[in-house]
Order: sequence, then C-alpha cells, then structure tokens
Amino acid sequence: MRSNRARTRAGVSIAATLPLLAGALALGIPAAHAADGPNRDTLAGTKPAWATATADKGATDNGSQVSARVYLAGKDAAGLAAYAKAVSDPNSASYGKYLSAQQAQARFGATKAQVAAVTDWLKSAGLKVTGSTQHYVTVTGDVAAAEKAFGTQLHNYVKGGKTYRAPAKTASAPAALDGAVLTVTGLDNAPHKATHADTLPPPDAVFRNSGPYSSYYGSNVATSLPKAYGKKIPYAVKGYTGKQLRAAYGAGKATGKGVTVAITDAYASPTIASDAATYAGKHGDAKYTKGQLTQVLPSDYTKTEECGAAGWYGEETLDVEAVHAVAPKANIVYVGAASCYDSDLLDSLNKIVDGHLADIVSNSWGDIEANETPDVAAAYDQTFKLGAIEGIGFYFSSGDNGDEVANTGTKQVDTPANSAWVTAVGGTSLAVGKGDKYQWETGWGTLKASLSADGKSWTSFPGAYSSGAGGGTSKTVAQPFYQRGVVPKSLAKANGSTPMRTVPDISAIADPNTGFKVGQTQTFPDGTQKYDEYRIGGTSLAAPVIAGVQALAQEQRGGRAIGFANPAIYDRYGSKLYHDVVDRPTGRDLAVARMDFANGFDGADGLLTSVRSLGKDSSLKAVKGYDDVTGVGSPAPGYVSSYRRH
Repeated sequence: MRSNRARTRAGVSIAATLPLLAGALALGIPAAHAADGPNRDTLAGTKPAWATATADKGATDNGSQVSARVYLAGKDAAGLAAYAKAVSDPNSASYGKYLSAQQAQARFGATKAQVAAVTDWLKSAGLKVTGSTQHYVTVTGDVAAAEKAFGTQLHNYVKGGKTYRAPAKTASAPAALDGAVLTVTGLDNAPHKATHADTLPPPDAVFRNSGPYSSYYGSNVATSLPKAYGKKIPYAVKGYTGKQLRAAYGAGKATGKGVTVAITDAYASPTIASDAATYAGKHGDAKYTKGQLTQVLPSDYTKTEECGAAGWYGEETLDVEAVHAVAPKANIVYVGAASCYDSDLLDSLNKIVDGHLADIVSNSWGDIEANETPDVAAAYDQTFKLGAIEGIGFYFSSGDNGDEVANTGTKQVDTPANSAWVTAVGGTSLAVGKGDKYQWETGWGTLKASLSADGKSWTSFPGAYSSGAGGGTSKTVAQPFYQRGVVPKSLAKANGSTPMRTVPDISAIADPNTGFKVGQTQTFPDGTQKYDEYRIGGTSLAAPVIAGVQALAQEQRGGRAIGFANPAIYDRYGSKLYHDVVDRPTGRDLAVARMDFANGFDGADGLLTSVRSLGKDSSLKAVKGYDDVTGVGSPAPGYVSSYRRH
C-alpha cells in the first residue's frame, strides 16, 4: 500500500475518530431516529467531528453551490447484514447460498417507489437531481436548498489550516421516507479521496534497484560490510517471482483456472497489457490467453494532477502481475476509477457488485481511520455486504505505516481495511531459500541505519523506523462475530472496555527488502518510455498475493465462490494451514543489507548502503497466535487444498 511506488487514499475529511454509534454504523445500518421532532430521521455520522464550535467561522453563503450524493438504504438494511453473515459463515446452514446480482437487487435494493419518493423530496427542496443509480441519487443546488432538504445549516470550519463547509448539526431526512435514505455525502467539502479537463499523464520517472543482490534469501552474504546483531548479513533479494511465491504459500498444482479476480485502483496504466505479457514471458509465468486480462474503465478521468495519476500505474501493474504470478490461469478484470476520490472508487466497487464481474476483489489503497467519516463508511459497507450475499470477497491492504504513530502522531488502523465486511491483509518479511524452499517469515517492520563514512559500522544502529505492516484496534468498528475467541482481549479492548475490530485478518509478503520483482514501462532520463523492472513491496503486494491464493483455493473448491472469506479464514485458525508468523522466527534478530542508487536510476550520483532490520513494526508485534501485524498468519501448504472439503 504505502510502498515506494504505490499511492494511497489520503485526505478524507480529517475527522477525529468517532465513537461507535450503537453498533449501527459499524455494520453500515442506518441509525435513524427522530431529529428535532417526529417528522425527521437523522442520518447518523453526517456531521464530521472536525466541525466543532471552536472551529466554526459562521454560516456558509446561501448562494454557494453544493454537490451531494444521497445513498439509498434499500428495502431491508438489517436483513442484508443478517443474510451477508449467514451465507459467509461455514457454520451456518445458509453458507454458500448466494444470490445473483439481480436477486440481490430485487431482495435488498431500493424500489422504484423509494427512488421516486427520494427524488421528489430533493426536488421539492429546490435541489436539481443530476443523476441516479440503484445505489444513490446525485444532486446539486445552492446552500439554502441543501439546508432545507437536510434540516441543518451549513457553516464554514477551519480544519488543518484551511476552511471547509460542513453541516452545523447532523443531517436528516423526512420521516415520511420511511428509512429509504442510508446517508448523504458531499455536505462537507473537505477532500474525500484516495492518494495512491483531464487526460492521463505519461509514466512516472524510472526507478531501479542497485545490486548486489541475493537471488534467494541468504544466497549472497555481505562479507565486506559490518555485522548486524553479531552476524554477517545477506543482501536483499533481487525480487521474488511467481515460482517462489507459489512454493512459499502452498499453491501445489492449482492455477486459479475458471476463477476471476477483480482489481480496483484509480486511473489505468496505458501499457498494462504489454507490460504484463512481457513480465510473464521473462519470469516463466503462464502466457496470457485471449481475454484473460480485461479492463473496465470510465469514460472520462478527472483530478489527474491532484491525485497523481501516473503514480497509480505502478499500483495497477503490481496488482495484475502479482495475481497472475500466484494464480497464472485466473482471469483478471481491472476496474479503474475516474479519480482517487471515494465517490469514484465506490463506483468501481459497485460496478463489480452490480455486474458480478468477479468473486475476488483486490484493493491496494486505503487511508487512516481518523480520515473516514461514518457516512462514507456506511456507503462502503453497504457495497461490501451486497457483495457478500453474491459470493464476492473484498481484500484490502492493511497499510504501510505500522501503528501510524510515526505518520500521524496517533495510534490507529487504516480504512477500508477496518470494515467488518472485508478481509484486511497484513504484511510479512519472507525468506524463500534455495530450491524455492520456504524458510520463515517475520512480521513486516523495518528499522534502517546507514553505513558510516569509514565503512566500519552502521550509524546509530539499528536505526529509525521506516515502514511496516498496518494493524491494531479500530476505534469505530465493533468486534465482528468471527473474531470472538480468537483475537486476544488485550488487543480487542485496547481502546476501552468494548471489544472492537482488530486488523489484519491474514497476511503475506510485503517487506520491500524481501519483495517482489515487477515490470513496468517507465520514463527514462532521456525522455524515452520503455519497459524495466524493479523490486517492490508494501501491503499493496500482500493484498493481490492473498487474492491470488484465494483464487487457487476457489479452484480447489470446484469453482464455487468462497465469498466474504473472514469466517472461513478464522474457522481455520490455530491449525497447520497457516504459518504462525513471529518476529524472531530463528530465535535471533534478523537483517539484510541494501545498496541503492542515490538518484534512483544509476550510479552517476553514487550509492547508498544501509542495513534493514526485520520484524520491528512500530509498537505492533508478531507473536505466537493471532497478532496485529499478521492476523492469523500466512497461508501454509494445505491451506489451498483445505477448501476442497468446505
């Protein structure tokens, strides 16, 4: 996720984390009750926490323009959550009894009458309805009309040195709509976006790794460099490929044939087809067959400069090549968003659900929990639950900044990985030895120290924290049923007396020091664009690797969808189907040496030599059993084939 070449969601309205609203928002269920009288139902979570009295700069001008989305709750929000749980739980009689996209919409979607009633209400307030889908109605209008429609004044508030508009109190809808409205977004105009008019820019500047390398873990020991932890250490691997990852995670003969994996990111790499084909040919992966890799793209792109569009190309490339490396015969459909904003990313996810484009969805983007407002979280959760009842599972990177303290000053988890309805994928450092033999994994967490000027020691060893797998305990989402009895109380209750959602759920390779080799067209210093390769990591790697593993497992299941996988993942907890990852798997501290080009491309400006300690993830620890770095662990031989029996 937050790796050197990836981009992440950033800048979602920077609300302080909000208290759990009677469990309702954690499940995306509209918490409707009387607001200022019996004729209004509140839309919980629509006033951001940063809209405080001390930050209030007065009423927004009545003539200012507002663009909003009114999300529809559907016919039976509580029933949707219950059905999503039942079909996902291996211990339920309804396990695997999924609905088609059409059946899901007919049973739980908004009716034509509800859409008409919501539309009439919005128009009667003076708002212009600009469009609608089966999920929401979009409107524009001035502040006065928005205030009339949603029963709240809009004020200007100072946040992070800038001024944004937001509701002065929680928004509401007429009680006569009988709960047809899930939530409204857009009343506040703080950025709600993902960071990794308009046309897509060329690829980013070229990035290369410097040697020397190890071809497999430990193959090339840095004998001329100082010791670390009392021992000479190996150089970082050049970058693992599919053969090594398949061996590490017990792929066996499974290939993912007949299974489709979707990938979501913003924008779309213009060279993805040729890059993926070239990479597969160079590294022994199966050749792509006609139609095996497809793209579903928006008609137009927006905000390309603001979102750093070119930075998303590498993300898509990594996701596609990692899935194909692990599951070489799985179909891959890339569903690109028009921008990095939540609204557009949600549209991409809804395309997958509405058309049932895939059973497995890999998502290598996210943001800190404090930046996710409950209204947006409710919209995401509704999509995830609709996917669950169709047999679609969503996999999200858990983050690349550990407990987030070094990044934000506050210990917190990432979102949407914190949702109770997705699989949060944590990260490891992976050692694959000679003959593609799995050796061990640590939790991914890196301390970095540079070589001293005289080359005889490491400066301030073991150095400063640089990156690591995201994890920890949510402040906003209640503990889901599948984590009870598995997640230690010390983690579940880390933020108080109420057990809360803890992430991640499962993990795979993420450490860029034991990372994956990727191939991508890049822009060279002379202005030419051509294919090149580099090593990469981050939980942006772990998520598509786990998605690939799940494709293998689904193939072993005779192609029957696994769907929302967390209940099945936790059902296997404590067995030999997982590598139980710990930070010191050999009984001692571990480290690798790295040589990097100072300019990121060649040796013209010199080399940078450093030592990277493994298994040092901020305050998070990978320990025996469930932990907040690696979850239940990583897939071991037998995990894939275990799905034959379920």
